[in-house]
Amino acid sequence: MIVLSSQDVATLLPMSEAIDVVARAMVDVSNGGATLPLRNVMPVGGNNKMGIMPGAIGNPACFGVKLVSLFPGNPARGLSSHRGALVLFEEETGGAVSMMDASLLTAIRTAAASAVATRALAREDAHRLAIIGYGEQGEHHLDAICAVRDIRQVHVAGRSAPKAKAFCDHARAKYPAMAFYSGDDVQAAVCDADIVCTVTASPTPILQGDWIAPGTHVNVVGSSIPSMREIDDAMVKRASIWVDYLPSTLAQAGEIVEMIRAGQMVEADIKGEIGAVLGGSLEGRSDAAEITLYRSLGIAAQDLATAYHVTKRAEETGAGQSVSF
Repeated sequence: MIVLSSQDVATLLPMSEAIDVVARAMVDVSNGGATLPLRNVMPVGGNNKMGIMPGAIGNPACFGVKLVSLFPGNPARGLSSHRGALVLFEEETGGAVSMMDASLLTAIRTAAASAVATRALAREDAHRLAIIGYGEQGEHHLDAICAVRDIRQVHVAGRSAPKAKAFCDHARAKYPAMAFYSGDDVQAAVCDADIVCTVTASPTPILQGDWIAPGTHVNVVGSSIPSMREIDDAMVKRASIWVDYLPSTLAQAGEIVEMIRAGQMVEADIKGEIGAVLGGSLEGRSDAAEITLYRSLGIAAQDLATAYHVTKRAEETGAGQSVSF
């Protein structure tokens, strides 16, 4: 078995490759090529949680499980909020072929999934990006969205204006040709954006639908359990919504679960899965004024596909440590 560190994952999974890997995985998911039990989340004290995400995919053929802790207070300690490990098994004999750090893998595949949806749904001329949140996911989403659209302006907002500014100062060194703006006013950040990414750990809405201009594409990423939601009812009602995996959306996407329960929407109001758009069986954006929204929960198929890619690259390059047990 190959054991791979966070640095190994960073080297073996560049964003451009991750986007293509995730795109193929999402098509397979919508074609019925994956077994994806719902994520099991259990409390482990305070606001902390542990997630268990098993799954199997057919192309490439493999299965595995991700064990990941969610500690919202970690960024204040300079640590990722998501920490854990993924174990990948091969299909022929059921052997464990690799184990890798799940923190960076999760961050990269999540941002790659948003890029996949953005490439499919955002206007071709979209060039103004708003990122709500300034942590690890914000950094990876900046790289991911820049890989699929010609971004020229970035506005970063969150509860702490100094942290938003620090994010922009760091990003400016990497993207010197872009104009960066920061602050704690979310409405000001999104009012003229073409693409919006919400990547916070907020349990209550931080983005209101009335703030969004026609033609905007929105990636809702940060809330991953039913008790959390980053967007208000107006955002759900104004947008055309695509999702990563319909069964998990109906069980775990807080704003959709709440609004269906309240009778304010029905399952048929959801356009469908992004993989069906990529595969050509479902229409994407209908016109330039449509507000499109991708509701990302993250699914094991994304983890498995990217982990398989990392494992094969490790075998080719000799990365990681080989262990026997």
